[in-house]
Amino acid sequence: MNKLLVLAVLLMTSASFAQDKMITKTGKITFEASVPAFEEVKAKNDGVTCVLNVKTGDIASLSLMKGYKFKLALMEEHFNENYVNSDTYPKSTFKGKILNFDASALTATAKEYTIKGKLELHGKTNDLTTTAKIRKTESGIEIISTFNVNASDYDIQIPSVVKSKVSNKVSVKTEFLLK
Repeated sequence: MNKLLVLAVLLMTSASFAQDKMITKTGKITFEASVPAFEEVKAKNDGVTCVLNVKTGDIASLSLMKGYKFKLALMEEHFNENYVNSDTYPKSTFKGKILNFDASALTATAKEYTIKGKLELHGKTNDLTTTAKIRKTESGIEIISTFNVNASDYDIQIPSVVKSKVSNKVSVKTEFLLK
């Protein structure tokens, strides 16, 4: 009887912890480093993991660098081999906090929140502050954010032969539906 009681308490405790965290493994990150009048430099990764602790507002995401898909296979190859060195640096991560987050206050209308944290990419970590539109949906919590990063801040070198065709300033959009 004691073992059954202990097991029941453990199951209830683990279930309550699980309710504090929401997750997706199908988040999307799109980035663009295009320069006007040249070929579009844009990629999308549809397999990004994101975890949100709804009690604390802590948020973390992980994307595999080889998960970014370009229109042109040659661009994808150059991205992985010459820019982000995917074999050496296979992932990028973000760990941060949604400031003043209150999951119980979310509605179907998106509200802007500030997110502060650290973005690790290409072996370098930098502070990142951005705003995100967050709303409650029928199937979970949706978080959409757009921000810019500089490739040079992460020691990503743009070869001089294409420097005029690829922007150092990279526009990033994240889309997560956490359940």
